[in-house]
Amino acid sequence: MVRQSGLGKGLGALLPSPGIEGHGASGSTAGRLVDIPIASIRPNAFQPRSHFDDEGIEALAASIRELGVLQPILVRVAENNEYELIAGERRWRAARRAGLSSVPAVVRTADDHDALEQALVENLHRADLNPLEEAAAYQQLVDDFGLTHDQVAARVGKSRASISNTLRLFQLSPAIQRMLLEDGISAGHARALLGTTDKSFQEALARRIVNEGLSVRVVEEHVRTRVQGPTKDKLSKPATVRDRAAGLIELETLLGQLLDTRISVQLSPNKRGRFVVDFADLNDLERIVRVIEGGAHPGPD
Repeated sequence: MVRQSGLGKGLGALLPSPGIEGHGASGSTAGRLVDIPIASIRPNAFQPRSHFDDEGIEALAASIRELGVLQPILVRVAENNEYELIAGERRWRAARRAGLSSVPAVVRTADDHDALEQALVENLHRADLNPLEEAAAYQQLVDDFGLTHDQVAARVGKSRASISNTLRLFQLSPAIQRMLLEDGISAGHARALLGTTDKSFQEALARRIVNEGLSVRVVEEHVRTRVQGPTKDKLSKPATVRDRAAGLIELETLLGQLLDTRISVQLSPNKRGRFVVDFADLNDLERIVRVIEGGAHPGPD
């Protein structure tokens, strides 16, 4: 059964006005959250974005089938009892592919990006949001308003690494996202799971978190073992978290602060090692390379 557009528990705080009304294109719905039939919405003829990645739309549709639409689209009233998209075409396309009959929308009387951006940013400061809902709000600022991760960080008063790491939560499968949305696992657990790209291992470990109450540190060790494989040192003498902390955690922290991202330092029994640098996308990787080349702390573009 296809889930309808179920909003997350913290989403209402992101909107300029409270309340959900019935649909129907009229001036009385302006500025309010409404459920609008997908068939009554048409794309914006002046949409500057001409290409929508089909694989990305399908992934978003899978998430919507599982979780519903986490962020409303932005529309304005058009003729013939219809609405025209202002922002959120990816979510509209994905919701249509997911089989939803309606989507949550904020109705504006004009192309009012600035007002919604301001409402999102202001409420991100004070809303008690689930991490996935917070990630959805950041993604809306990126997709609908063309902000970089640095610009989002500046607007909400957080580090760029915090924004990028939160957005990485969307790389998890819909099943794990649901566990996160329902507080079955924490954001720390979710970020630890992202240390491996093995989706089946991620989901199996996520189920163990829910069933066995594994700590974040234990999950990180399971992921690290999965990625590196068991070492002779581990076979002869199991390494404890305290043993590892004495030599590597401080270095991970220092490197993470320098590059403004998550770092994993890996040391082999013969004392050779490597460190793994997390990045959100190619732009983030380019930023990290610039930091390494310049030898300076990163700052807004």
